[in-house]
Amino acid sequence: FKSCMKATACFENNLKDRDDLLKDIASNNLPSVVFYKPAGAKNMHPGYATLKDGDADVNEITQTLMNSKSWANSVIIITYDENGGFWDHAAPPIVDRWGPGTRIPSIIISPYAKKSHVDHTQYETTSILKFIETRYDLKPLSQRDRKANDLLNTLEFK
Repeated sequence: FKSCMKATACFENNLKDRDDLLKDIASNNLPSVVFYKPAGAKNMHPGYATLKDGDADVNEITQTLMNSKSWANSVIIITYDENGGFWDHAAPPIVDRWGPGTRIPSIIISPYAKKSHVDHTQYETTSILKFIETRYDLKPLSQRDRKANDLLNTLEFK
């Protein structure tokens, strides 16, 4: 989006790197919502990155957060930007030209995550957005996220 391209206020104020994320965790200064996308050799893409390096990166960030003051109020959603259907055993349903797309694994890590639970609810990438909208009582950005399931079936609030 043009509004968040390099050299814009949006980019400078919101798009940070891995080191900033670790500093924010350590200083208990995390924003309410954080997206982290590993770069380079840590992104698990075939040809130049490895699963081992990517898993180690995810583990370090997860362990750092779990050992922080922020952990008590955290939900980590680990998912992948799979584009080729590697995880699929059958063609996914077609909702519109965007998907929901190929089925990919997601892992929920949180003090609120249901223990030993495999959720069979149908989610899609916009389910993450729907979860954020539900949590913060925000209006949906589109019909797509308005109709998506919100991941709450993966959590228990006692």
